[in-house]
Amino acid sequence: MEQPTDWTEPGAHPVVPGVHRIPLALPIPSLHAVNVYVIEDADGPIVVDSGWAMPDTRASLEKALRALGHGLDDVAQFLVTHAHWDHYSQALALRESFGTRVRIGRGERTSIEAFDVSRGLHPRQVELLRRCGAGALADEIAGMPMDRSEQDVPHTMPDGWLDDGERIALTGRGLDVFATPGHTRGHVVMRDAGAGLLFAGDHILPHITPSIGLETEPEPKPLRSYLESLRLVRDMPDTLLLPAHGPVTPSVHTRIGELLEHHAERLDAAAAQVGAGRGTAFEVAAAMPWTRRMRRLGDLDAFSRMLAVLEIEAHLDVLADRGVLDAHEESGVRRYAVRR
Repeated sequence: MEQPTDWTEPGAHPVVPGVHRIPLALPIPSLHAVNVYVIEDADGPIVVDSGWAMPDTRASLEKALRALGHGLDDVAQFLVTHAHWDHYSQALALRESFGTRVRIGRGERTSIEAFDVSRGLHPRQVELLRRCGAGALADEIAGMPMDRSEQDVPHTMPDGWLDDGERIALTGRGLDVFATPGHTRGHVVMRDAGAGLLFAGDHILPHITPSIGLETEPEPKPLRSYLESLRLVRDMPDTLLLPAHGPVTPSVHTRIGELLEHHAERLDAAAAQVGAGRGTAFEVAAAMPWTRRMRRLGDLDAFSRMLAVLEIEAHLDVLADRGVLDAHEESGVRRYAVRR
């Protein structure tokens, strides 16, 4: 079914019969909005992801649901792809109001349990940045204040877990759950094979590459997991891509091919920088271009610089796993060299 030219246009946009896409605004300018998907079911609508818990997004979701003949209290359950606030927090807030059931991938338990507002937003990332040789950036991130809206975002446990290989039986359709770690360790996608749909969360995005391992307790090798998860989905029959950020896209396979090519190019570029004598993730990241505008690391805001440095660290770790690089630690900083 035809989608609006601007994917962020408010409303309930039909994808296939019985499935609608609702974009909800975000307090993150670079992402613009997050898509939640409403699946009609006999027991009440099923909603995939939920948006950020804010009054405006709650009102937008309520308005879109009413256009479909539902209220917020009619939602039977939220199925959440991962625990980032723009996907998870509004489901928790609505559970407080209506008792709505919330489920999320079992692998998210580690980071949900570890989250502690008193430690700041990115305590583990601060530690990792120091290991990357980015001490000044680590201090900057550690010193960033948490505003009241961030402190008050709900981040509690779900009512149940989504397990890899599980089949969710709905009226006239079934959703198959697949664990796709990488973006977060517990990220899941849900596939409706009969309708040819993949509810992809942030695993596969049509216009941007998702961050890797940004969570309270990231796994040790998030990029390795992410690439394996891409190949897992590529080995399934192709479907429509229903992403969390961006428009509905005709082919999951096409976008996976682009993402795999992008990371292959970044791996080659990172290896070349190490070959040129840059030995830490921070030094390599500082020498590489960023975003489609080919900006330098120092031109990015602190949060984006953190993501960039940690992404390069993940690439360098994959290169070490493949035997391209050697890695060792000196005074708490991981250094890399081309294996001879």
